[in-house]
Amino acid sequence: QEQLVESGGGLVQAGGSLRLSCAASARTFTTYPMGWFRQAPGKERELVASILWRGETTYGDSVKGRFTISRDNTKNTVYLQMNSLKPEDTGVYYCAISNPVWPINFSTIRIWGQGTQVTVSS
Repeated sequence: QEQLVESGGGLVQAGGSLRLSCAASARTFTTYPMGWFRQAPGKERELVASILWRGETTYGDSVKGRFTISRDNTKNTVYLQMNSLKPEDTGVYYCAISNPVWPINFSTIRIWGQGTQVTVSS
């Protein structure tokens, strides 16, 4: 069964950093776009960052300059480095594999991870 397993979430103070990891078992990881989404309480799930297998990236406006998405194709792993965290970054972060389209959005996702909680305190 194809799956994504996220790790690295936790509790951090505002201004701190976290690094999320997503390990993929799907063979399509080598070619399909990947993304990180997040969902805050009472809000819709939103795209945080995305990346093509060859490295092209996109970022949500609220995280540009603070977050960096990357991938290691040899390890079938995608990362999200989150710096200068703000309380509004709090939410459940989901790794995702998209259908082979670009750019990606919620509707293009074919496989979701279970999510990892990120809580930023003020």
